[in-house]
Formats: sequence, structure tokens, C-alpha cells
Amino acid sequence: MKILQSRSFERKVKKFTKRQKKKLDGEIRKIVNNPSIGSEKKGDLRGVYVHKFKIQAGQYLLAYRFLRNDLELIMIGPHENYYRDLKSYLKSR
Repeated sequence: MKILQSRSFERKVKKFTKRQKKKLDGEIRKIVNNPSIGSEKKGDLRGVYVHKFKIQAGQYLLAYRFLRNDLELIMIGPHENYYRDLKSYLKSR
């Protein structure tokens, strides 16, 4: 299984500290080991899973989906306006 990153995901992760990146890597390993750990969304976001986790004091959401046998990491960010931004990102692709 290959892990692919969207451009949006790459830009957000670039701003993370080393400690935040280490925590994120652990969460991505959890997703690879148990793909159903996130909740599948409905409606416009059908086929997209969102995994919630904490980094330091803030809660982050990580959107991902499966493309054949690959895992695509779509977007990461705090809850504020997350789903609105996720919908607009997916529509623009």
C-alpha cells in the first residue's frame, strides 16, 4: 500500500514542528493498520474518512480515502471550517 499526499496536506504538514510530525506519523500508522478507524462521511463527502486525534492541546481532523490499493491523505486541520474547506477542495480537483 502506497501512501499518497495531496498538495493541501503537504502544505499544512510543512508548518508542523518535529513533535507534531512525529505524532502525525503515529496516527497515520494507526490508519494503515486499521483503515476503519476513521468515520466515513455521507453526502458530498461519500468515500472520505475522517480520523480525529489530539496534538498537544488541539484536536485535529485528518481526511483520507482509498484509491484502489493506495491511501490518499487529503487534508489535515483543526475543526473550525474543516468540512467546508474539505468540500471546496474536493470540488476543485
